[in-house]
Amino acid sequence: MLIGLRCLVLLATVVPLCVAQKSYVGSQACATCHQATFKRWQKTPMANVVVDPKLHPEVIIPDLTKPNPLVTFKKEDIAFVYGSKWKQRYFTKRGDEYYVFPAQWDVMNHVWRPYNPKLGTDWWIPEYPADQMQRPTGPLCDGCHSVNYNINTHQVTEWNVGCERCHGPGSEHVQKPSKDNIVNPARLDFVRASDVCIQCHSQGRPNANPINGKYYDWAVGFEPGMRLSDVWTLEEHKLGETTFTHFAEDTAHKNRMQGNDFVTSRMHLRGIACFSCHDVHGTDNEAETIKPAAAMCLECHGPSSPNGFRGTLEEHTHHKASSAGSDCLACHMPKIAQTIADINVRSHTFRFITPAQSEMYKIPNACVLCHKDKNNAWAGQQLATWQNFSVWRMEH
Repeated sequence: MLIGLRCLVLLATVVPLCVAQKSYVGSQACATCHQATFKRWQKTPMANVVVDPKLHPEVIIPDLTKPNPLVTFKKEDIAFVYGSKWKQRYFTKRGDEYYVFPAQWDVMNHVWRPYNPKLGTDWWIPEYPADQMQRPTGPLCDGCHSVNYNINTHQVTEWNVGCERCHGPGSEHVQKPSKDNIVNPARLDFVRASDVCIQCHSQGRPNANPINGKYYDWAVGFEPGMRLSDVWTLEEHKLGETTFTHFAEDTAHKNRMQGNDFVTSRMHLRGIACFSCHDVHGTDNEAETIKPAAAMCLECHGPSSPNGFRGTLEEHTHHKASSAGSDCLACHMPKIAQTIADINVRSHTFRFITPAQSEMYKIPNACVLCHKDKNNAWAGQQLATWQNFSVWRMEH
């Protein structure tokens, strides 16, 4: 028997040709040669999306000994803890599948909130029972929270976003390290490069749904190096309509839609990839950016660049250079995509939303997000005094 080989029959000669099949080996196999990178990655959210509380009991943030009507489970019932930055959810295991308890911890506000998606929200809701304990996480969550999730056996090579989630199966590379037998997104064209990230940072559905009678909410069959569009379709949106995922203007207002936003941006059009700004191996900066965001933006969009603003930073922003109003992210990446309750994450279209657009499309703008005591009319009046911008641009 040939172990780990795939045999193809050449019809012309009827001679079996055996081609080595790459397999997944797990992130630990990468640690020997990539020690520094591996060590950084271990501290990232990517490496700690789901954690076993039996191995790491400290991962559970709320005090489960305090009674709460939403909390119907005990610490010993939890098989996995999901998340720690904005929200935390709790998985239990029944048979070979996992299920999410109907209560989640709001990390920022320090309160319990119900978790039970309703009709009219996610597209897949009608395809599953309303009872959380009859809605397995395998088809809906686990493919993005693991490496090499097998939809038939429900087994994984490893939990969390490991090396091979972005670099593809690594067996050949481990046996004989070469740049030619591993996927490096930096060497892909910019569409396929960003597809590596968009596979999980987007809302959509597999082209082949249902698969074996089940509906999946992750890109089944995708591997780094492929075109994501071959297996995955981004959530549709019609301009002028406010939906569960989009503002009427076409910007996402739901979390995990960075990809949906990004592919509509000029950045993507010009060949910028996700890793042009982020290093998912780990940095000391917010959102794993390569450098502090404001400094990184100005490297390409500073006053001396053809892609930059004219004049000084203060002339561009009409705020003091050291103030929040001169932070590139504040105006071009406002926090308007909801992750839980009143906690939002940043938009990735990089478009400046005008007060006029807010009035027309009911989409928040950076001005009143910062100046919470003001309204769109006030913001529009302020922008009308900015002589270095066309008044017609601000009216649309």
